[in-house]
Amino acid sequence: MTESSITYQFCARTDPGRVRANNEDAASVDAQAQVAVLADGMGGYNAGEVASGMATTFIQSELARWIAQAGQNLKALDLRRAMEICVDNANQAILGAAQSNPQYAGMGTTLVVCVFQGHRLMLGHIGDSRCYRLRAGVLDQLTRDHSWLQEQIDAGLITPEQAALSSCRNLVTRALGVEDSVHVEINEFRVEAQDIYLLCSDGLSEMVDHRELTALVAAPVPLEAKVDQLIDAANAHGGRDNIAVVLVQAGVQPPARRGFMARLLRAA
Repeated sequence: MTESSITYQFCARTDPGRVRANNEDAASVDAQAQVAVLADGMGGYNAGEVASGMATTFIQSELARWIAQAGQNLKALDLRRAMEICVDNANQAILGAAQSNPQYAGMGTTLVVCVFQGHRLMLGHIGDSRCYRLRAGVLDQLTRDHSWLQEQIDAGLITPEQAALSSCRNLVTRALGVEDSVHVEINEFRVEAQDIYLLCSDGLSEMVDHRELTALVAAPVPLEAKVDQLIDAANAHGGRDNIAVVLVQAGVQPPARRGFMARLLRAA
C-alpha cells in the first residue's frame, strides 16, 4: 500500500448544549488540505466565542495555504515548524485583540489541530480539548490534557476516578491567547486504513463515558450520523457545556485500473 492510497473524510459540528445560551466552541476543516481544527473558548460575555473563532479560522486557513505552497515536498520537520508558527501567530492575534478591546479581556481558548498527510498524522494540542483514535474497535486518547487535574493524576495525588468527580475539571494549565508565548504539544502518529479520529471539546468528553463514546464512534452509520449521535448523547446526559465534534475517517483509495493497451503490453 502506497502513501497516496489513504483518503480522508471529514465532518464537523458544534452545538450550544442545553444550559448555555451562547456557543464558545468552534471547529473548522479543510478537506483538500486535510486539516482539522477545534477550539473551546473561555472568557466573559462573548469573548470565548471570539477567541475560538479566531483560532480555528486563522490556523486552518494559514496551514492550508502553507501546505498548498509546500506541495509534494512536505517534510515532517517542516510541517511541525509550520504548525508552531501558525499557533504562535494565532496566539499573538488573540492576545492583541484582548488587549485592545476591554470587553475581550481575559479571553483564551483550548486547541486541537490535526494535519493528515498520507499515512501520517501530525497532532497538536493546547488545553483539555482532546483527540481520540478508534482502531480495530479500541478507542485510545492520543492527547494528554493540559489541566490541573491531569497534573494531580500524573503526580499520583488523585486517581482518574477521583478526578472525574472533582469540581476543578475546567482548570486548564495551558491556553491559547492568554500569555505572550504558548507551547503547543505536537506528536506524530501513523495512520492506518479504517482509523477514525475524534476531536472534541470537554462538552462531549465530560458528558459521555469512554465505553459509550467508543460505541458511538464505532457505530456502523455514516460519518455525519456519528457526529449527530455524539452530540445527541452529550445533550441526553445533561448538555452542561457547549459541544464541538470533528470526525475524520481514513479510507483506502482503490488502485487505478490499467487501460487495455497497458495490460496488453504488460502481458507481452
